[in-house]
Amino acid sequence: MGVHLNTGTDAGGGRAATDLTRRPRRGSRLGRREAIAGYLFITPAMVGLVGLIAFPVLFAFYVSLTNYNFIHMHFVGLANYSKLLHDPLFWKSLGVTWYYVLVSIPLNLTVGLVLAMMLNRKIRGIGLFRTVYYLPSLVGGVAVSLLFLWLFNPNFGLINYLLSLLHIHGPQWLYSQRWVIPAIILMSLWGVGGSMLINLAALQGVPTELEEAARIDGASRVRIIWHVTLPMISPVILFNLILGIIGSFQIFTQAYVMTSGGPNNASLFYVLYLYENAFEFFKMGYASAMAWIMLVMLLILTLLVFRSSGAWVFYQSEIRGKEEAG
Repeated sequence: MGVHLNTGTDAGGGRAATDLTRRPRRGSRLGRREAIAGYLFITPAMVGLVGLIAFPVLFAFYVSLTNYNFIHMHFVGLANYSKLLHDPLFWKSLGVTWYYVLVSIPLNLTVGLVLAMMLNRKIRGIGLFRTVYYLPSLVGGVAVSLLFLWLFNPNFGLINYLLSLLHIHGPQWLYSQRWVIPAIILMSLWGVGGSMLINLAALQGVPTELEEAARIDGASRVRIIWHVTLPMISPVILFNLILGIIGSFQIFTQAYVMTSGGPNNASLFYVLYLYENAFEFFKMGYASAMAWIMLVMLLILTLLVFRSSGAWVFYQSEIRGKEEAG
């Protein structure tokens, strides 16, 4: 015995909607229950957004307008921002951070992309190599900093030992004002496996027929990569670029554990100086002003990257839309 559904047609010839597909009317009991369920589902996310992000950001802006030392707070207006403009250590930390950002981001993007292309091959044991290159990115923070303290040690470190085998006298690395930032930049390659994995997933999504067509037309391997592969994965490159910008400006653990900002403030990163003002000198208003300046910097830089992306990022949906319009 089957279940009969009303599938008759109306007077105009259209199929009548069945009771099973009819949407609940607004104000009905079922509609109210669905609305309540929806609000309950989004409540944790909204609480987290408001309580853990929006409120702290707005409160930090208010604190930046005060002189607050965890005990007393009084309003000083824009005095903290004015002091920052005349603080040589503020400009020093800003320069050190920009130096790191401008070198480490292109280096990490390039190495991650090259590794992904090397591992995007169908050969025996390729899964093992992918795992080996990705695993280091799962370990970070203090453990990696302590490891590289030994690797960069000028007297008994592994890096200088390997250089000595090539009859090269290794630098002082973390003890040198000239080499401390290059050393931390080289250290940042430890976590390149994350961007490598994302690039690898994007490369495996590139249609093989496009590369084959270019190869049939006589294009070299370099031209195929430049004109076919890179444009097809450009949205992923944009994603890695944005994450790299945000992460590079927030570098803290390496400098705090390995150098404490030395030697002679040569590795005094922006967030490290912010931390010192907040939790060593107890100048929370001053540190909050620094935090807001970094927020504005990141916002402007991210917007500039997004605005420029229209010239070098290509989406398959846009390409198909232009083909259909043409």
